[in-house]
Amino acid sequence: MPKVKTNSGAKKRFALTGTGKIKRKHAYHSHILTKKSKKRKRVLDHTAIVESANVQAVRELLCIK
Repeated sequence: MPKVKTNSGAKKRFALTGTGKIKRKHAYHSHILTKKSKKRKRVLDHTAIVESANVQAVRELLCIK
């Protein structure tokens, strides 16, 4: 049986915390930043935890059981 490969895009976008939760970055923080307020950019800069509805799908992409 062949090895199960991790999705290359997913491994660049997600990371595990020490407690096993999955971290993600916010969207809309990569370009066209001049029209966005300082507060909005500051909030987008922080990482977030993947919502429970999406955790199973992300875990499958990362090949985590």
